[in-house]
Amino acid sequence: MKRLIAAAVAGTLVAGMAQAGVTEDDLKNDQTITTQVVTNGMGRSLQRYSPLETLNKDNVKNLVPAWAFSLGGEKQRGQESQPLIYDGVMYVTGSYSRVYAIDLKTGDEIWQYDARLPEGILPCCDVINRGGAIYGDNFYFGTLDARIVALDLKTGKVVWNKKIENYKEGYSYTAAPLIVDGKVIVGNSGGEFGVVGAVYAFDAENGDLIWKRPTIEGNMGELNGEPSTMTGTLNATWPGDMWKTGGGATWLGGSYDADTDTLVFGAGNPSPWNSWLRNAGEPTEGNKGDNLYAASRIGIDPHTGEIKWHFQTTPREGWDFDGVNEVVPFVDANGNKRFATADRNGFFYVLNREDGGFVSAKPFVRDITWAEGIDETGRPIFIEAGRPGNPAASVDGKKGEVVFSAPSFLGGKNWMPMSYSQKTGNFYVPSNEWGMDIWDEPISYKKGAAYLGAGFTIKPIYESHIGSLKAIDPNTGEWKWEYQNEAPLWGGVMTTAGGLVFFGTPEGKFIALDDETGEKLWSFQTGSGIVGQPVTWEMDGEQYVSILSGWGGAVPLWGGEVAKKVNYLNQGGMVWTFKLPKQMAMAN
Repeated sequence: MKRLIAAAVAGTLVAGMAQAGVTEDDLKNDQTITTQVVTNGMGRSLQRYSPLETLNKDNVKNLVPAWAFSLGGEKQRGQESQPLIYDGVMYVTGSYSRVYAIDLKTGDEIWQYDARLPEGILPCCDVINRGGAIYGDNFYFGTLDARIVALDLKTGKVVWNKKIENYKEGYSYTAAPLIVDGKVIVGNSGGEFGVVGAVYAFDAENGDLIWKRPTIEGNMGELNGEPSTMTGTLNATWPGDMWKTGGGATWLGGSYDADTDTLVFGAGNPSPWNSWLRNAGEPTEGNKGDNLYAASRIGIDPHTGEIKWHFQTTPREGWDFDGVNEVVPFVDANGNKRFATADRNGFFYVLNREDGGFVSAKPFVRDITWAEGIDETGRPIFIEAGRPGNPAASVDGKKGEVVFSAPSFLGGKNWMPMSYSQKTGNFYVPSNEWGMDIWDEPISYKKGAAYLGAGFTIKPIYESHIGSLKAIDPNTGEWKWEYQNEAPLWGGVMTTAGGLVFFGTPEGKFIALDDETGEKLWSFQTGSGIVGQPVTWEMDGEQYVSILSGWGGAVPLWGGEVAKKVNYLNQGGMVWTFKLPKQMAMAN
């Protein structure tokens, strides 16, 4: 009976849908269409900014729960998804590669899809999923066994299901896809298993692979089923055959800059972590040991998959400072079109949108031990004593010198997306202040096995806090204000024209701050740690806000002493939706 009712509800909800469903124009204008959220990042630029101002600094105290939806079962773990909103329905992904369609007005389930995951999947950092994409009449999302799936929006039935890569080799996929010009653009995960990072474009209608662009030099791209061009120049910055297992996974997905018609994806750490094995542990002539294009941001032609430009944030990378963090287009105070990215290595970068050229870089965490700063070309000024020691130089050849490094390998900023406010011109960056003991070890590649060559223990730096949400002026790098949190911050941030900054904490609190001062204006306890991504929209003249609650992710798995500090936090799996009632919108 429940399934019959759900089917009837689904039919009622989608009866008014346009035949074409979500169009390219819908995606292009998603940030300004306030009744929907059909893209990850609330717009393909990933600004995570809403022009809605019904909810504001004066009335946010009147925000109340409208409904809550449980993801159910024992499959809880970390819930890092961003909900999508379209035609009266919320679409949200959950841990273990699940998808839910939920009635926006009632919070009732319409349909649920569970991917049939095989035995032997190799997720690096929890069984999370960060969201989906909508185009036409389909919902697209990736699975932990490295597949991309298209589901019918009305029924949840599979339209097509395609393999990205072989999960038995260590590949997986967790990011939200990006739709551009009828193409489903995805990356891959698995950098800790010696995979090769790549960006892929699939035909949204039938799932056929249109092009593939590897992110490690020496690997051949594909276009329309044929070899296209090599990424970079063979052995220009990689020794021997190490490029064949070079890492550089594109595990966070990408953004799209319509002004330059460019996809921008980040590539993760080179493999293995042990930089001495990649001839990158000591300075080399030119960029011989840089290991391109790992730890880089890469501009890609969305039509052919050709690389337009690259910017490497951490050449000779040796601390697991992935370069995947999102790249957000914005316009600076002088009217220049720029990109901003807050790197795992602790520096906030501004780049030229036309060619990815370096503009500026300033620290956004207090403690950076691996570099003195960034020179005028954008290259780090390394502190060589801050690099883990060479195991070959040790007495037994088994463990290099241990060094304390900050930030830790989980980064000054990890996956959790920042927000850009068109109202203030500031970025709101979720960051963490922590360090680690790290050492290098010998390692050899084995297919499907971890490929690190390093050991580590993450440690808190300050008694008062680990998490730190900072308002940063991208024109100067100045911190305008800081909100400190005892536990690490691991979820996304959203800003609104109403002057609000929304985010959640592992302690379970969903919080709204004043965008100009950082003052806390509203808070709600959701019952489990928040590592999800907030969204807002309007329906029937009222403004709504939603967030997923469910503690997990990489911190409890990899966090060392920090993990012990937060081991009291409870898991969960809920979608919380709040509203500002009409009668309260005018109340101060």
